Formats: sequence, C-alpha cells, structure tokens
Amino acid sequence: MSPFYKNLVLWLVISLMMILLFNLFNQPRTTQEKVIFSDFLAALERGEVKEVTIQGHNITGRHVNRKEFKTFAPPYPDLVKALKEKDVKISAKPEEETPWYMTMLVSWFPMILLIGFWLFFMRQMQAGGTKAMSFGKARAKLLTDTKQKVTFVDVAGIEESKEELQEIIEFLRDPKKFTKLGGRIPKGVLLVGPPGTGKTLLARAIAGEANVPFFSISGSDFVEMFVGVGASRVRDLFIQGKKQAPCIIFIDEIDAVGRHRGAGLGGGHDEREQTLNQLLVEMDGFESNEGVIIIAATNRPDVLDPALLRPGRFDRQVVVPRPDVKGREEILKVHTRKTPLADDVSLTVLSRGTPGFTGADLENLVNEAALLAARRSKTKIEMTDFEASKDKVLMGVERRTMIISEEEKRLTAYHEAGHTLVAKFLPSADPIHKVSIIPRGQALGITQQLPAEDKHTLSREYILNKIAIFLGGRVAEELVLHTQTTGAGNDLEMATEWARKMVCDFGMSDKMGPVTFGKKEEHIFLGKEIAQPKDFSEKTAMDIDTEIRRIVLENYNRAKEIILREMDRLHRLASALLEKEVLTGEEINEVLGLKPSIPEIPPRELAQEAKLF
Repeated sequence: MSPFYKNLVLWLVISLMMILLFNLFNQPRTTQEKVIFSDFLAALERGEVKEVTIQGHNITGRHVNRKEFKTFAPPYPDLVKALKEKDVKISAKPEEETPWYMTMLVSWFPMILLIGFWLFFMRQMQAGGTKAMSFGKARAKLLTDTKQKVTFVDVAGIEESKEELQEIIEFLRDPKKFTKLGGRIPKGVLLVGPPGTGKTLLARAIAGEANVPFFSISGSDFVEMFVGVGASRVRDLFIQGKKQAPCIIFIDEIDAVGRHRGAGLGGGHDEREQTLNQLLVEMDGFESNEGVIIIAATNRPDVLDPALLRPGRFDRQVVVPRPDVKGREEILKVHTRKTPLADDVSLTVLSRGTPGFTGADLENLVNEAALLAARRSKTKIEMTDFEASKDKVLMGVERRTMIISEEEKRLTAYHEAGHTLVAKFLPSADPIHKVSIIPRGQALGITQQLPAEDKHTLSREYILNKIAIFLGGRVAEELVLHTQTTGAGNDLEMATEWARKMVCDFGMSDKMGPVTFGKKEEHIFLGKEIAQPKDFSEKTAMDIDTEIRRIVLENYNRAKEIILREMDRLHRLASALLEKEVLTGEEINEVLGLKPSIPEIPPRELAQEAKLF
C-alpha cells in the first residue's frame, strides 16, 4: 500500500474514534428506571410516589421504597394538583440547554473535518516534489554528486567528438581567454549519433571536466496534458540555469519537442509547438543567457525544426559515430577496468570481431561475459566467455532442448548450406565465419559472415552478392528437397528490402537511373508507414516494382547456377552440418576442399555480421 493510502486510512480511523469517544462520554450515567406515564399515574394513586422533579416534559423521582424512576409526561394540566393531593414533594427545573461548546462542535464539526481532509490531500499531492500547483516548474535534475563524477577518462572511442567539446570546457574554466579577442562561445551544441554511442555520457563528462552545475532533463518532460505547461517549464528551466550560471543544461532526446512546426494536426496552437517556440526564444531572444550552455542529444536530426539548428541557437553539431576498431578497443578497456580477465583474453581480438557495435553494445557484451563466467563459478573471465557472450548478444541463446524432427533438421542443414555455398563462390563476398543448425532465439539455424574490415560504403556488386546469398537457402530447398518452406521468409524480406533500397534510395538501377523515390518525411500522428509521401506517378511505381522483381529474380538465378554447379559440395556440407551441428570457417574450407581467398585470420579477430535463418 502506498504512503498516500496509508495516511488516508489513518486519518479515517482517527476521525471515527473521535466520534465514538464523543458519543460514549456524552451519554448520561444514571440508574433510573424508565416507566410509562400510565404506570406513573397508577403508582401516584396508590401513594407510592414520594418526590418528583419536573423539567419540561421529563419527570424524575423516587418511590417510597427509594427506588428512582424516570418518565415522559404529555400535556396534563391536573398533574401538579394530583401530586399535591397525594402530598408528593415537588421540585421544578428549567428545560435543559445544550452547552455552547457542544453547539459549536455540532455546527462546525463537518466543516472542520472537510478542511482537515483538504489540507491532508494538498499535503500528499505536494509530497516528493510533485506539487499539485507547480505543473509549470521544470523537472530538471541538478547533478551535484561528486562520487559518481564522470570525466573524459570514462569516455572512450570518440576522440574527435571529445576534441570538439574541449573548447567548451576551456571556456567554462576561463571565459576571458575567448572573450578578450571578441570571440563568442557557442550557445548550444547538438550531439548527433545512433543510439548507444555515448551522447548522454559525453554530456555528463563535459560537466565533470568543467566542474560546473549540470541540469539534465528529457525532451518529453516538457509536454503535459495541460496547455501551456511545456512553455512554462522551459522558462523555469532557464531561470534556474541563470541562477547557477555558468552551467550546462542538457536536453536528452530533444526531437520530442523540437520537430518541424506545422507537421501535425494541431496547427499553430499545438502544445508541442508552443513549447518549441518558447525554447527558441529562450535560446536566442531579447534576453541574454550568458554562461548558460545548452547541450542536446538526438538520433533523429532530420526531423528537427530548421530554426533550432541555425547559428545563435545550436551553433554546432557534434557527430558521435559508432566507434571504429581502435575505438572499440578503448571502450572495452574502460568497461573491463574493474573486471578480472584471464591471460588468454585479447581486447584487440574482441574489438576486431565486433564491427558496428556501439559503446552500449560493448558494455552489454562485457556484462554478459561476466555473468556467464560467474555462472560457471570462474574467478576470471576467459576468452571463451566473451565468445559465448558475443554469440548470445548477436544471435540469441542456444535452444538445445528444443525438439526438432530429423526432417526439419535436414531441411535446416541444406538451407544453411545453400547460404554458405553461394557466399563461398561469389567474388568480394564477406568470408563465412560460422554456420550452425542449433536453434538460437527465433532462428532454427544461422550463417555468420564476418567482413575482414569495417565497411563505411557498400558497392553495387556487394549488395547484389548479399541478395544472392539471402536467396541461396530457398534455392537449396527447391533443388534438393523439392519444396518451399516458411524458413526463407526473413531471407526473402531482406532480399526484397535491399533491392528496393538499390532502386529507390541508392540510384543503382540502370532502368530508373540515378534518381531517388519517396521522401523521408514523417507526420507525428501518422508515423512512418502510413504517411510515406508519394512523389511519383503510378506508372513510375509500376516500373519500380518491375525493377525490384528483376533484381531479385536475377540474383535468384545466380544463386541457382552456383548451387547446380556445386551440388556435390552442397551435399557434403549439409552432411557435415548434420553430423557436427556447428562448423567454423576453417572446417567449411576443409569440407569444400577450398583454400582461403584472403590471408587466414583467426575467427575471433574477424568482424562479424549475423544473418538469421
């Protein structure tokens, strides 16, 4: 039960106890016997009543045997006369009046109770900083904890980005160095890069190096269901920043409020646009924000409003890319500083075997290896743990307990052998590192291709080879087993997607020419798929579909020619997979009777790219 409901129950119990105690103590304590009026008159006629006290219509008294009684008398004019005739001692009292304090209590108790409950609810709503009347206050967190201070020592793999931001740190330390020559420090820095590359960590490192207050807030924290709250929070955020100047304000995921204006259904009065307008004014308006530097992070710079990116607001954009081989090695060194490693662990080999990994991916890789080593009761993390961790991160956990029939196992073996054989006999294709028919994740089998080095651009021939390799599994199924299965569904999807990119994005179609089709715009209420703008005619759309089909079918025939020509090797490779379940690159070459086309590199040193079944 939450503290709010616990306090509410406590107050209700206290109120009920007060009411019960009041009623308990307010009851008169008496031993008088209640009698009906007719019995009282009969006792009076018999001479059994000794004395009475009349108070309004209430009559109390004593019998001759000293027994007390109490009754209620209706209007009876001859009552006093009858009492005098029987020689009864008569006393009279005025009617009982309620004490003034009881009258006040009865009259004001409901109001007092209502006020108490109101104060209680207001106090609860104000607890924990979520004050009911402070929606317009910014929810920025001020990082002042020196124990968890982050510096550039904790950031690796993005040296160029760190160098660009070094200037801001020097300005925060010594502003006169730049201002004496008429220079002006950038008001805002936009960190752009894929998820997990370390944009937030880099911003915290800047604050740690400069030793200045660091406000952190998310773009989604500005917008609420109440109109005007976002703009109010922006104003309050900059007011807090000015009080702590020089300082850094970090806005994570700024694309939540910084999207193109007019891109939705809300028009000019859309709450998100009002928030963006206020942010634009605060960053470069009539009021100066000296000493307040805005750092924002996003992985979608293409959707940001142009006014946000102009000089005077976000003056410069710092790209935080995926790390290269050297950068990955430095990142691994950072994440393994407090991790005991065995002597056979080579971070250089691991860095070369993880192309495309971001800093977050590498941190997860090290963590999974540590958990795996701990599960095996090891005192140090070995290279085998890192290899198993890498396979788990890329392909999922092995499902060795999954029951697969011999027929499905044979089908999977020929499917993966088809991929492998096509990749082996296509020029410039990435080398095969590992083939497995052990189910992993959602895949029944896997073929791993490992590029010898990081690739930053892809050639037309390389993409065509990828499409042919994707189709190799389906071709092997048809030629050997004379069937088609759903196992090739993902392969066909990937092949079609790459063919579409060749035609629509890369301009690699001879028929369509060096032209791109389809604008990459999104509407905030409709998303990517539904709102895809179509800037070409129906005839062009038909030509695009025809060209995509042609590319896929041509590479299907290329894969078919290779497998028909090397059918004996296909059978040998499938048999070896059925026997061993997992084959490395060297074992594949032995089965096929081939020599490596490039200087042999240990499998762990190769970069890897996974292709799921």
